[in-house]
Formats: sequence, C-alpha cells, structure tokens
Amino acid sequence: MTDPAAPRVWAVVPAAGVGRRMAAPVPKQYLPLLEHPVMDWSLHALLMEPRVAGAVVALGDDDNWWRGREALAGKALYRVRGGRERADSVLACLRFLVAELAGHDDWVLVHDAVRPCLTPSALARLLDLGLGHADGALLAVPVRDTLKQGGRDGTVRHTTPRDALWQAQTPQLFPLGALLNALRDAHDQGVLVTDEAQAMEHAGYAPLLVEGDSTNLKITRPGDLPLAESILRARGGSRAPEE
Repeated sequence: MTDPAAPRVWAVVPAAGVGRRMAAPVPKQYLPLLEHPVMDWSLHALLMEPRVAGAVVALGDDDNWWRGREALAGKALYRVRGGRERADSVLACLRFLVAELAGHDDWVLVHDAVRPCLTPSALARLLDLGLGHADGALLAVPVRDTLKQGGRDGTVRHTTPRDALWQAQTPQLFPLGALLNALRDAHDQGVLVTDEAQAMEHAGYAPLLVEGDSTNLKITRPGDLPLAESILRARGGSRAPEE
C-alpha cells in the first residue's frame, strides 16, 4: 500500500524517435523482445512499481505501431504528440501532466523507451534515495573501462581519467515543476540537452547519482537486442508485460 502523504510519481517515456542505427523495418521501441515490443517491457518495469501512478508516452506523428493501449499493469497510459528532439517530447509530456493530471509538486520518472531491462530493485533504490533529494536523482554506473579521446583520423589523442566518471542511465527522477522550468529555459536559450539531468544541471541543480545495474542497457544497435533477451531470460522471463 502506498503512503497517502508521499508525493505522486508519474512515468514519462519519450518514444518519438525511429532509431536509424538499428536499420530495422520498425522503430526500435517496437521490435519484438520475447514476444512483446521492447517498449512494453520498459513501461511494465516502471508501472509495476507501486509508487508510480501512471505513464505518459510521447509518440511521433507518423507512429503506426502504437496499439492504442490505454493501460498496462493495471495503470493508465496516456499518449501525447512528441517532438523532434528528446527534450521536446519530454516537455510535451510534462505540459500534459500539469494540464490534466498532476501538480508542480508531483515528481516524474523519465525513462528511455528502449531500456527494457530495468530491475525493480534499481527503480526502488532510485525512488528511495531520490525522493529525499530536492534536486532529483538519476540511475548511473561508475565508468570501469579506460576512456580514450579520439581524433578525426581515428587515432588516440589522449586518455581520459575515469575517476569520478559515471555513465548516466534512466530512469531520471525530478520534481515535475523544476524539470518543466529547466527544460523550458534550456529550450529558450538554445541549449540542446541530451538528458533531463543536463537540463537540471544547466538550471543550477545538482542531481544525486544513484548506482544502477550494468544490465540496464539501452538498445541502440542490432547486437543489443539479443543481449537484452539473454538478460530477461536469465531472470526467468518473469514479470512479462501484461494488460
């Protein structure tokens, strides 16, 4: 049972991209993964968490693959029109929430549509720690490999120290009002942000890094799909998407 005094949390999933690097006949979020679209796994991972009230999905104008689903895991799904950039799609979702469902004091979990292997424990850890940090939080993993800065000719320019470097993941958790203002300000100033944490950083916030799992991979290239399948199978293929 959820705490009635706890802030409401809404999932936001930008899914207006087409994923050209996959070279697939359908956008990568709709590729089949253990008999379900990739995005269904991502949404299900979010909505199975008791503290998440529902989800808003931003889709492209020419999206012919969305099945018109209105619920998943017993919680409501809402569709909005996405934008050209990720930040535009997230802004559209936040504006919908403020206009229709939520208050500025609610929180949002922004998650990639193509991260289907999010674990319940990582999501719970993010919420447990992030809801207590006013500037928000994001899942991330410490960089473990040696990093090289490459030149235009394909040679190594220098080695980048990996100390204190983290690889950002999603979900990323922020107060709705603060994130809305941060993304809007970045847009108005012509600042292109690649994730929500960057918008918050630009606005002067310091989000909390919450260690995630290396298995929370983002499906970007063809080899990522069988890897995601292996991860889900290793977990027994359980907690599959359901109506």
